[in-house]
Amino acid sequence: MLQLSHVSFAYPNCLVLHDFSAQLAPGLALVLGGDGRGKTTVLELLAGVLAPDAGGLQLGGVFIEEQPEAYRRQVFWKDPRSAAHEDLTVTDYLQSVKRAYPSFDEAVLADAVDGLSLGPHLHKNLFMLSTGSKRKVWIAAALASGAQLTLLDGPFASLDQASINFVLQLLTEAARQSTRILVVADYVAPSDVAATTLIDLGD
Repeated sequence: MLQLSHVSFAYPNCLVLHDFSAQLAPGLALVLGGDGRGKTTVLELLAGVLAPDAGGLQLGGVFIEEQPEAYRRQVFWKDPRSAAHEDLTVTDYLQSVKRAYPSFDEAVLADAVDGLSLGPHLHKNLFMLSTGSKRKVWIAAALASGAQLTLLDGPFASLDQASINFVLQLLTEAARQSTRILVVADYVAPSDVAATTLIDLGD
C-alpha cells in the first residue's frame, strides 16, 4: 500500500496538489491531466525525486521522510526525457536494473523484449535509439524490475500500434496483480484497463 497524507506541491503560479490524501492499493493507478497540469511532477513526488511542500508518503511501511533511501529502493522510476545511461547498451542498462532490484523477473523481461521487438536493439547504445525504442526499453525495464511501486510516464507516446496493444495487455495483467502498484500518467485513461485509483489533475 502507498499512502499519501495531506500532500501539497506547487510551482510558482502552478498548483499541482493541495492537501491531497489517498491510498494506492496493488494494481493499476492512473494520473490523468492535460499539458502542464503536473502529471510528471506527481510521479516524481511518488518516486521521491521531489519533496512535497507539505505532507508525507509511506510505502510498504517505510516513511520517505524517515528512510528516503529505503523508500526509493522500492520504486522504479525513469523519466523518459532523461539522457542518463545514454552511453550504455540496452543489454547493459537492463543488467543494471537487474542488479538494483532483487525481484527482477527475467521471464517478464524476455516477454517484454519479444513483445516490444527490442531484440535487434539489445546491442545498441541508448543514444542510438529512436524516442519510441527508448520508451520501449524503459517499459521493459519497469515491468521486469518487480519494484513494489512502478511508475510509467506516457507509456504509449511514440509507440507503434502493435507495441501499444502489447503494453495495454501487460497493464491489464498488472491491474489484476495483488503484489505491485503500477502508476501510469497520461492524458486519457487506457482503454479497457481497470484502475484501482484515479488522480485527476484536470485539463
